[in-house]
Amino acid sequence: MSKAIKGGEFLVRNVSKDEIFITEEFTEEQKMMKEAVIEFIDREVWPVKERFEEKDYALTEELMRKAGEMGFLGVSIPEKYGGIGMGFVSTMLVTDYISAATGSLATAYGAHTGIGTMPIFLYGTEEQKEKHLPILTAGDKFGAYCLTEPGAGSDANSGKTTATLSEDGKNYLINGQKMWISNAGFAEIFIVFARIEDDKNITGFLLEYDKDNPNGVSFGEEEKKLGITSSSTRQVFFNDTVIPVENMLADRGQGFKIALNSLNVGRIKLAAACLDASRRTLTEATRYANERIQFKQPISNFGAIQAKLAEMSTRTFVIDAGSYRAAKDIQNYIDALLESGKTHQDAELEAFSEYAIEAAILKVYGSETSQFVTDEGIQIFGGMGFSKETPMEAAWRDARITRIYEGTNEINRLLTIGMLLKKAMRGEIDLMTPAMEVGKSLMSIPSFEAKDYSELLSEEKELLEKLKKAFLMIAGKAVETYGMELEKHQQLILAAAEVLIEIYMAESALLKAEKVADLSSEGEASGQLAMAKLNLYNAVNIVSDKGKEAILYFAEGDEQRMMLMGLKRFTKYANMPNPIQLRKQIAKIVIENNKYCF
Repeated sequence: MSKAIKGGEFLVRNVSKDEIFITEEFTEEQKMMKEAVIEFIDREVWPVKERFEEKDYALTEELMRKAGEMGFLGVSIPEKYGGIGMGFVSTMLVTDYISAATGSLATAYGAHTGIGTMPIFLYGTEEQKEKHLPILTAGDKFGAYCLTEPGAGSDANSGKTTATLSEDGKNYLINGQKMWISNAGFAEIFIVFARIEDDKNITGFLLEYDKDNPNGVSFGEEEKKLGITSSSTRQVFFNDTVIPVENMLADRGQGFKIALNSLNVGRIKLAAACLDASRRTLTEATRYANERIQFKQPISNFGAIQAKLAEMSTRTFVIDAGSYRAAKDIQNYIDALLESGKTHQDAELEAFSEYAIEAAILKVYGSETSQFVTDEGIQIFGGMGFSKETPMEAAWRDARITRIYEGTNEINRLLTIGMLLKKAMRGEIDLMTPAMEVGKSLMSIPSFEAKDYSELLSEEKELLEKLKKAFLMIAGKAVETYGMELEKHQQLILAAAEVLIEIYMAESALLKAEKVADLSSEGEASGQLAMAKLNLYNAVNIVSDKGKEAILYFAEGDEQRMMLMGLKRFTKYANMPNPIQLRKQIAKIVIENNKYCF
């Protein structure tokens, strides 16, 4: 375990390409699984894509059952519970490719395999797991997760739904209302959160729903939504709903803990769910740009379109790099814990908690990439992009929810910094020593000695290390200035979070590009290298901007001037890249291949 990079440790450690996993390293089994999912989407889903815009909930349910028959609903669930036990990287892979065609199926799949199934696997008793998991992984029944209430959204622990023990002590009576419940229209196993008496924290329960015997459960109408229109989303009402005491999930008062840990899994899987959707959007946009003739030539010949295709490709490449890097880190952590004698349940719980920072980072970056790519896709299509006759506007509407569910992006940004500082306070990561060293270095005279950057990406990696120093400088001063009151300064935390996110994603992209070049050649990896460089250029500008914003907020006078000079030093290239040329290079590859091809 000591050699494995820990969650959040990327900030204070040099990570080499050999420590990360990239999709080019899929095993033969994973490649077969990938092809099976792509074939399923191309055969079963893409041809009926338009039906998803017609509130066809039965279609979503039918496809979910087919996904169960194919084994896609229990990828990482152990075989003894009906799954195929392939591990977390394979779970990410299936989530990635099954989410390609429509947000409605992606949401149903994510809600069922994530928050609808994982809490039972992670917190259920052996009896609960043996009873429910085989049914859920086969797609015989579907799961839903009842946490959100009209007055309890981001503040999930403030729910008013109650659980009252019956006089004979054999059952709990559930009363209350839940809203925005995905899969509610066809789910039969509900994970319900309620408060017992005046407990500080909520408690989780397993409810088996039978429409022929509603047991006090009723539903609101299907919600009228901007996107994911064939994803069943309803309010759920409980009126003296009887749940046996043995159906409590984990212990009393553990519900909030279940909710938080379930979100860690859901967040990183959401990043994966944005991936192939972005790849396909990009491919559709590229094909249209190559076919659309204006001014007697394809619009893909124009620099304005090329810039869009290059930035869309770059962000998609970056989220690919980060998602699978973190997935493999989680898998390695699980494997190491299993070897040390931990149960599968405990190993997964600990691993998902360990990488909660990376999960939040990826959720934010993946969802915003998805929104960016679909928005630019509409723009490339022009007027046709605004029409329901082309796939762009539906993709854009479906992408919008990704910035809201699994915790809003604002909440997730705040969490990245909050969780990092808690790890530091617990002594799990030493942030103070490097932060103090950065503080001292601000007083020193920088070296003007010419450096040898002949090794591939050596200058970019040096600059990345300087960006980490910029973050440590900002975060160190913020903690020193505000201490335990820091959480009251949300705009400052959001600025620091932006720096943190860009560092992790830039490092992931650089290491992936370097590894692709190592596995093939610099020539064959020219597109990946160009995207990693372009992304770093964009990241440096963001770090410079957000870093400045933070410094201007908490520092004054000479200290402010010194920190601004430090920020300038930490965001300075020795040799500036040529972003326009990099965009041209990336776009040329995509346009010639007539698709996203990395």
